[in-house]
Amino acid sequence: MENELATLFADSAVRRLRQYRDRIEKCVHALAEDQIWARGSENENAIGNLILHLEGNVRQWILGGVDGQPDHRVRDVEFSTRGDVSTGQMWEKLNATVEEAATVTGSLTGRELVEKVTIQGYPVSKLEAVFHVVEHFALHSGQIMFATKMLTHQDLGFYKHLGSITAPAHREQTP
Repeated sequence: MENELATLFADSAVRRLRQYRDRIEKCVHALAEDQIWARGSENENAIGNLILHLEGNVRQWILGGVDGQPDHRVRDVEFSTRGDVSTGQMWEKLNATVEEAATVTGSLTGRELVEKVTIQGYPVSKLEAVFHVVEHFALHSGQIMFATKMLTHQDLGFYKHLGSITAPAHREQTP
């Protein structure tokens, strides 16, 4: 039973990470390079910064914290970068990190999920670390999707399978 729950949790976490990663990929392909680095003010993050930040977070929490790999993250650089990284390089790095994290997460046993680790000074179980990463990834993926819709004025089509939305509110454009 313990390993069944561990497998259920790990499989769900991996599926969600890949789903959000794939949605970010669709956004990246819908945008020009200048849109990926666009920001309304210095208090806002560009999509590029969010992608760098997600890669750093997954690497630190799952590859470093859960798997024990060295942690070389420089979090401030994720937010201070202003287009010095190509979209292709950024995307390849995020994709590779998510896949490596998926392998680590998918192999966790029930016993390993309850082990305690310290990440960014926070004592957490490995289960909490994975849960944090999926939750964090979902949050910033949503920001990326929202920004992409604002920049492209297009429906990204993630919910086409649910049918057509015909409610008047969904057809109105925000002033």
